[in-house]
Amino acid sequence: MQDKLTLMIPGPTPVPETVLQALGRHPIGHRSAEFQKIVKRTTEQLQWLHQTSNDVLVITGSGTAAMEAGIINVLSKGDKVLCGDNGKFGERWVKVAKAYGLEVQVIKAEWGQPLDPEAFRAALEADTAKEIRAVIVTHSETSTGVINDLQTIASYGQAHGTALTIADCVTSLGATDVPMDRWGVDVIGSGSQKGYMMPPGLAFVAMSEKAWEASKRSDLPKFYLDLSKYRKSAADNSNPFTPGINLYFALEAALDMMQKEGLEAIFARHARHRAAAQAGMEAMGLPLYAAKGHGSPAITAVAPEGIDAEALRKKVKERFDILLAGGQDHLKGKVFRIGHLGFVCDRDVLTAVAAIEATLQELGLGKGTTGAGVAAAAAALAP
Repeated sequence: MQDKLTLMIPGPTPVPETVLQALGRHPIGHRSAEFQKIVKRTTEQLQWLHQTSNDVLVITGSGTAAMEAGIINVLSKGDKVLCGDNGKFGERWVKVAKAYGLEVQVIKAEWGQPLDPEAFRAALEADTAKEIRAVIVTHSETSTGVINDLQTIASYGQAHGTALTIADCVTSLGATDVPMDRWGVDVIGSGSQKGYMMPPGLAFVAMSEKAWEASKRSDLPKFYLDLSKYRKSAADNSNPFTPGINLYFALEAALDMMQKEGLEAIFARHARHRAAAQAGMEAMGLPLYAAKGHGSPAITAVAPEGIDAEALRKKVKERFDILLAGGQDHLKGKVFRIGHLGFVCDRDVLTAVAAIEATLQELGLGKGTTGAGVAAAAAALAP
């Protein structure tokens, strides 16, 4: 059926009608008093979401722009950094750091496994000369559906004293608790097309005072991503360059919705959807890819044994117009991923589970009792 596509991928995510309507407003001048009011309002809302009194800056760009900006604004060429790598996006930050001439020590875990916080502790404690300038971590590894222990890793960065904690929270912010100030995270990067319930196009960088102090010695090249420009403009409720004006309209509408729901309710909803997706898959005999107990509240990765995951995804799309995400790199054809973050409700998760189960039955690949997946998901969603 035309125009009936349901996104069950980890970004872009479904967008509420209220946000779409806000997006469709006629643009206004980005140097106008009216726009300055929106910048002021959304800055306060972003601080609420990040649970911080620090700066949260808005860049017209992607989540990758946010993370790259965070890295290049606080570090200098030749600086030593620890970088966690247990998936596609951990790999990306290693590449970004090396591209800027940083000395990278990789803390690695197998895809599907969480990073070991004790490996960070050991490396940081061994650095008696305090040469390590940053710890770069992906909180929710989108490629594998694993959530890493950012709180513990950040605490080791704090104990080190010199090292900053730079966190990719692209699929965790707005889906699970990320109290920036309380955990002592120095830089957080995120993007609008995930938990924010918006189209792609805005990137957000939150910076601690410790990070701003570090920025004074940074010598890495930057112009559009020079956060000092954004901080100066933000003080006047403005932006140093032409921003995505209509995306700001959408941002305000989305954050209004989030504030009405409340942080605890948002986090509980995402945890419930994780439980339902996991229960449904396991009841169908489909193994989860992420290590038990370490699944992200934003994405459930599934590794169906003896089944072509791409063929399954294609059939679900053709039959039910539900889009699931595939595996990346060496996981292509071996893993499919169910996104359940942002503007997703119980009905969406239950429908996705039912569609997967019906498709398995149609293909003659069902392993369990018919309806077991839906029943397990429904039980997990029960109030």
